[in-house]
Amino acid sequence: MSENISIRVLHPEEASSYIDALADVLIDCVEGGASVSFMLPISRATAVRFWTDVVHGVARGERILLVAEDASGRVVGTVQLITAQPENQPHRADVAKMLVRRDARRRGIAARLMEALDDSARRAGKSVLVLDTVTGGDAERLYLRTGWQCVGGVPNYALMPDGGLCGTTFFHKQLR
Repeated sequence: MSENISIRVLHPEEASSYIDALADVLIDCVEGGASVSFMLPISRATAVRFWTDVVHGVARGERILLVAEDASGRVVGTVQLITAQPENQPHRADVAKMLVRRDARRRGIAARLMEALDDSARRAGKSVLVLDTVTGGDAERLYLRTGWQCVGGVPNYALMPDGGLCGTTFFHKQLR
């Protein structure tokens, strides 16, 4: 499974050195059909710009960025916790961009990333997590297996990278 995979939080001072590796993961996932806010063809410049913005959010303390690395140090997965929330929701965080490279899937990496994300959320004082995902996709099954509760779905909510419409399912998790 994922024995040779390490999961860790990137600290603000090191996060910028991961932008290219994270861009590789994003490009791989979008080219593989993941509906994660980007359309085909996704350019390297678009992916780098996205991760540069994420790293700035990490530096401002608005996000927690986790990576999964294989034994050679290659980034094979990532997920984010958006901790900056409105004043009346200091206990809540959003989960964003759960991504695992296609050649690293089916090894338990996503589940381990989500477990580490839960731990990070607890350390950040968050007790309610929210996310959305493509209805009927592999990620939906992952979230159900890892203790998330389905809230409901919205048909035709977003576009797949190739332009086709897809529904989105919303989930929440109450941390204890």
